[in-house]
Amino acid sequence: MLHNALDRAVKERLIVRNPADDCIPPKIPKHEMKILPPEQIKSYLTAAEQRSVLPMFYLELVSGLRKGELVALQWSDLDEANCTISVSKQASWDTEGNLILSQPKTGNSIREVSIPQDAVELLKQEHAKHPDNPWMFPSSRTGEMYHPDSVVNLHKKILKDAGLEHIRFHDLRHTFATLALQNGVDVKTVSSMLGHYDAGFTLRTYTHATRQMQQKAAEKMGSFMAQIR
Repeated sequence: MLHNALDRAVKERLIVRNPADDCIPPKIPKHEMKILPPEQIKSYLTAAEQRSVLPMFYLELVSGLRKGELVALQWSDLDEANCTISVSKQASWDTEGNLILSQPKTGNSIREVSIPQDAVELLKQEHAKHPDNPWMFPSSRTGEMYHPDSVVNLHKKILKDAGLEHIRFHDLRHTFATLALQNGVDVKTVSSMLGHYDAGFTLRTYTHATRQMQQKAAEKMGSFMAQIR
């Protein structure tokens, strides 16, 4: 953005040359993907319940929503009969840094996500606490939509309360995808639930999980062949 602005200044003869031409941009560090181990999920959810935010974080672990999608949910997005939530908006920032509601960045991100009956029951209990508020997870401080950064901070506090190693909030999305794949959900279905643009991206992102699936398939085929030899 700065480079483009300086290029514009050169074209308008405000400066002779773009000083950013000689700059080497720093490499953006890649975050190592982590997941919440299955044996730690109960402790995590117990800590979330103690902070009265169990429905929000339970839903995250069974849906893999992006944080901006999670906080933007309203009660009208829940279909109790069909156990689905409609993802059609997200919390984002405008050019002035204000938090706004906007459409997801791609058409694939607009989707219906199936959730377990247990999640629906938790959400109904949550709704009973503030039946007149349109937001599914209103801020306890303002009553308005939760700020995404506040959800991240809550996640950090839950990890600390439970005595668990730090993982990013986004890693809860990775946890959902990894566990779904490892438990036999096909890649195309996981991809559509995550709002990815194609299943190939999901495959490349979660190679570790699909590799385990291949190993299990090989073991099953080995057992089958051993029986007929």
